[in-house]
Amino acid sequence: MANSILVLCLLAFSCTVATAFEPSPLQDFCVADTSTNAGRVNGLPCLDSKLADANHFYFSGLHIAGNSSSSVGSKVSPVTVAQIPGLNTLGIALARIDYAQWGVVPPHTHPRATEILTVLEGSLYVGFVTSNPENRLISKVLQKGDVFVFPIGLPHFQQNVGNENAVSLSALSSQNPGVITIANAVFGSNPPIAEDVLVKAFQLDKSIVNRLQTQF
Repeated sequence: MANSILVLCLLAFSCTVATAFEPSPLQDFCVADTSTNAGRVNGLPCLDSKLADANHFYFSGLHIAGNSSSSVGSKVSPVTVAQIPGLNTLGIALARIDYAQWGVVPPHTHPRATEILTVLEGSLYVGFVTSNPENRLISKVLQKGDVFVFPIGLPHFQQNVGNENAVSLSALSSQNPGVITIANAVFGSNPPIAEDVLVKAFQLDKSIVNRLQTQF
């Protein structure tokens, strides 16, 4: 009896671990069928493989510079399953990032992906912060051709520290990595987080919290 319970517990644990990752393909490919509203457990339903063609696995335009004249001085151009339906279930995505002089990609996390970044042009200051209680910053200045990894779920950032525009290319270990920009999530949630919570959490005056909530 005890052995049976142990086996059942191990099976339950294995199933729990398995559902923490993206579905593995059980066929050559699973082109996302965006025309149906069929229920989904994880990922997108598959198009009939006989209807798949080269365009389902193709995207054009990543050579075009993004407009980095935003308030933070950067532009992210994603290539996920939304752009390439053939990425469905394959667990990978790309993003081109353009940076104006001193432009930043603000601290953010990818809840479903590890990111590996390659500098194509310019110099970038990059880093990530480890989890509590250490909250240790691991950072480095990168030059053209350098590569840096941001582990899944950890807050990270990039900043152009050169005198010219910069460009990087990121690969992410999910077809839909997700992005949580920390400042936007905390001060721009809908509905807003209660002011008293933010005042105490950040040890800020209420007027500053109000201003930040208005800004985001």
